[in-house]
Amino acid sequence: MDAIIDSSSQGPTGFVAISKFTVANGMTGEVKAAFRNRPGYVNDKPGFLRMDVISPNQNPDEIWLITYWQDEESYKRWHSSPDRRQSQQFIPKGLKVIPGSAQITFYEHVSS
Repeated sequence: MDAIIDSSSQGPTGFVAISKFTVANGMTGEVKAAFRNRPGYVNDKPGFLRMDVISPNQNPDEIWLITYWQDEESYKRWHSSPDRRQSQQFIPKGLKVIPGSAQITFYEHVSS
């Protein structure tokens, strides 16, 4: 019989922030290109693990940013840093999003 490991005592294994928005003005291709060519200001920040940018096939104008962090504090430091504001300069000029479509949700990363 295999042993059952109780991982509840190990605590959270990470932190995930998922942001999403829907492009309103036909600039979806430019937005996706900006993410593909992003300068990666966050990549070497303490606690950052990785970022995925996805778009649902059913709504290609919707963009989801999934960032993985060692902990919530690392995310908060990045989110309030000048580097984050600097990275936003690569957002295509004139981008408009559908009002009310921008959302951010936080998660405990349990397992991969």
